[in-house]
Amino acid sequence: MKPETAAKKLGILLEAAPPEFREGVVTRDELNALQEDPPEWLQVLRREGPHPRSVMAAKLGISNSGLARGGVTDPLTTVEIRALLAAPPQWLVRERATQAAVRAEKRRVAERDAGRAAKGGGGV
Repeated sequence: MKPETAAKKLGILLEAAPPEFREGVVTRDELNALQEDPPEWLQVLRREGPHPRSVMAAKLGISNSGLARGGVTDPLTTVEIRALLAAPPQWLVRERATQAAVRAEKRRVAERDAGRAAKGGGGV
């Protein structure tokens, strides 16, 4: 597979990976080996970053769109993410509240649908 695909599956930023990973092709067996027994460089990248957008968003508790709305365009390290969480700017407070509301609504709809299904009501 392409290095881009492998990096995404590993949850790392491709640009931060070593050249031999970025420039090569990763077989399914190699990917499995990296996942099962990650080398030091992969452990460091996962632990310290810089992180891809999806990982940054998850660590901050917001959506990828929330990152864009907050003006975050560059990859962040774990230290930078922790600093944002320790002293959250207004945009981060707003995005976390938005994300919490979205999750609550998804739970409410899922519970409603489960209740309907239990009653035999079927569809939505």
